Amino acid sequence: MAKENMRSGTSEAFYGLGLIGAAIYFIGKATTFWFGVVGFLKALIWPVFFVYEGLKFFGV
Repeated sequence: MAKENMRSGTSEAFYGLGLIGAAIYFIGKATTFWFGVVGFLKALIWPVFFVYEGLKFFGV
């Protein structure tokens, strides 16, 4: 019997829109090609920054 994976599209859409927004932001701030590459890599892991700043804000 095949096991079905039920996923919600909401979280995927949130991450996808966040990825695009973060890429535009970080790459837009880049002054050189390599800072643009680093900006793209930051855009891939933007939730890490989001959670870190949220926890810091709430004092956890």
